[in-house]
Amino acid sequence: MILKELVKERFSCRKYLNQPVEKEKILQCLESARLSPSACNAQPWKFIVVDDPVLKQNVAQEATSGIYKISKFLYNAPVIIIVLADKGSFLSLAGSLVRNTRFYLVDIGIVCQQLILQATELGLGTCYVGWFNEKPLKKMFNIPKNVEIPLLICIGYPEENYKQKDPIRRHAGSETRKKIDEIVFFNEYK
Repeated sequence: MILKELVKERFSCRKYLNQPVEKEKILQCLESARLSPSACNAQPWKFIVVDDPVLKQNVAQEATSGIYKISKFLYNAPVIIIVLADKGSFLSLAGSLVRNTRFYLVDIGIVCQQLILQATELGLGTCYVGWFNEKPLKKMFNIPKNVEIPLLICIGYPEENYKQKDPIRRHAGSETRKKIDEIVFFNEYK
């Protein structure tokens, strides 16, 4: 699939078939992610792949506790990837202070997008999850204080026709995106 098709095909999937995802496909997604660029080549990412059904249910329960119940679709995903972020090397931290930009989070966005586009090419549905309870997950996996969990990613085979039925997806299609001349300016700002 060419990139233009991939970016049009990708969507936030919140309903999955009750079908395991092959380990080879998960590893292919992670290999595409591994090749991502990062500020000062810091590569501030690590991933915990949760595909054991019992552990996945525990992760979903902890992640959706309290005010985070809206992310309950985590229970339905065959795979949850816990994205870990180290705040970066000395050079990228120094650059972050000068520019007031957390470069390690920019790097996390890049690495996750490569993972998700690879999953799309493999026929898998994905969803970024930013609304979750981080604290119990850090405790569950003994994640050190200097490492944070900026995102979870759900992966699985999309439920048949979910893309067409999902009310969020219907409002996020290309027809509802801003037009190119509203977001791009050549040689000036309007």
